[in-house]
Amino acid sequence: MRKADFVVVGSGVAGLTFALSAAGHGQVVVVTKKDDAESATNMAQGGIAAAMAGTDSFERHVEDTLAAGVGLCNREAVETAIRSGPNAVRRLMEWGARFSTLGDGEELALGREGGHSERRIVHAADMTGEEIERALLTAIDRHPDIVVLEDHVAIALVVGADSRGGRVCAGVHVLDAAAGAIDTVLSGVTVLATGGCGKVYLYTTNPDIASGDGVAMAHRAGVPIKNMEFIQFHPTCLYHPEVKSFLISEAVRGEGGVLRSLSGDRTMKGVHPREDLAPRDVVARAIDSTMKTSGDKHVLLDVTSVDADRVRARFPNIHARLLELGFDMTTEPIPVVPAAHYVCGGVAVDLDCRTSLPGLYAVGEVAHTGMHGANRLASNSLLEAVVFSERAARSAVAGLGDA
Repeated sequence: MRKADFVVVGSGVAGLTFALSAAGHGQVVVVTKKDDAESATNMAQGGIAAAMAGTDSFERHVEDTLAAGVGLCNREAVETAIRSGPNAVRRLMEWGARFSTLGDGEELALGREGGHSERRIVHAADMTGEEIERALLTAIDRHPDIVVLEDHVAIALVVGADSRGGRVCAGVHVLDAAAGAIDTVLSGVTVLATGGCGKVYLYTTNPDIASGDGVAMAHRAGVPIKNMEFIQFHPTCLYHPEVKSFLISEAVRGEGGVLRSLSGDRTMKGVHPREDLAPRDVVARAIDSTMKTSGDKHVLLDVTSVDADRVRARFPNIHARLLELGFDMTTEPIPVVPAAHYVCGGVAVDLDCRTSLPGLYAVGEVAHTGMHGANRLASNSLLEAVVFSERAARSAVAGLGDA
């Protein structure tokens, strides 16, 4: 049995942000299923959305988010995250994240993705998630108050009674996969940061560990779950019989790529005013409709009209991986299909990520803050994860002080 002040289940950007924000106020234990770098964060190619350009505004980012969410967002959550966006980016940079810059390196290079009316995607080439994960894990490794338990699978929340007989979360039971033994981490604060549930679908961009564990544990403990029907499909996952979960970033279309049927027709022509930069749900449905109408198993993402040097510089990882698989994206279209990408619902929380069970928080994709509504705006997930995980840490630290 272990004891800690904070136990965090999951090692993506949300869990690691909470851990770093709470460290210094108590002992933090991070429980992670696999090796510490395996997470949806590590696979994120796009970036973190933040209104940082002089031509942009918080209001425009808010309106883009509300439009993508089809009117079902919690506006207070949206405004909370977006107004904190620039500070969230600076916080990641303080922790060591190195983002792409222009010219002399002083100004951030901002990309554009579907649903955005402005360039506001802070990125590290096409490997943003990997860069953020690298920076956070380095900071975690250096912090004396944080212990990471790799190859430990959380299986159930510890639910006990407080001094007045009320229910309270007191930690988590975990399986030590290497030892084949059950252990318990007792803690004053338990944080679910377990990510999504994409692996229940045939096609998904998620890693193998995204199996919905956090939602299941919360549900078994009687914690309300909201809007699990809102599963977002990413429009462009590589269609390849030997490769799973390889995402082709939405930023490829932001830089000029277009979707075509196998016969060459523009998939998004006449479907939406923004055509290939329409919100993800619109694009994914259009691709699905094209495939069902034609009987084809995929469509094509065509970026051959964009300067080849620009493509290679902006998307070095995607370009290199596709070359390994026999595709040159600068000279031929890429076969793609929609794939389960992100769950907009999850464990119901307030704006400080507190659940209905005292002592239990939920952050990141496993949580339902209400920010995303029925459909997440591209690159808002990393923004939500950083902003709300820091809010959760402040609340949890204050709660320990009151205990």
